[in-house]
Amino acid sequence: MAVKRVVANIASADPAQAAAFYGDILGMDIVMDHGWIVTYGGQGAALAQLSVASEGGSGTPVPDLSIEVDDLDAVLERLRHADIALEYGPAEEPWGVRRFYVRDPFGRLLNILAHT
Repeated sequence: MAVKRVVANIASADPAQAAAFYGDILGMDIVMDHGWIVTYGGQGAALAQLSVASEGGSGTPVPDLSIEVDDLDAVLERLRHADIALEYGPAEEPWGVRRFYVRDPFGRLLNILAHT
């Protein structure tokens, strides 16, 4: 037996609200849309992982989701253009990542990161 996929589910009365944030800002593609559920996927072979934590590192709260990107500066620019405020960072962390925290349209705390 092997786990084939891990999917994070976010409750929303209007799943289409995710398009501007997860589609436009993070560049994710819609891989499934049934109206009541819209699933976004990244390009390439993304790893499915599950973390359990007592804190988010550097004294931050544990984020709801961590999303690794290949160009953190591009995501930062898109957030600034969309006038979305950061909750933490950007910060160079001692464990080898550059990251920031931001809230998605549903209030979920996201850890957006790139390995340095």
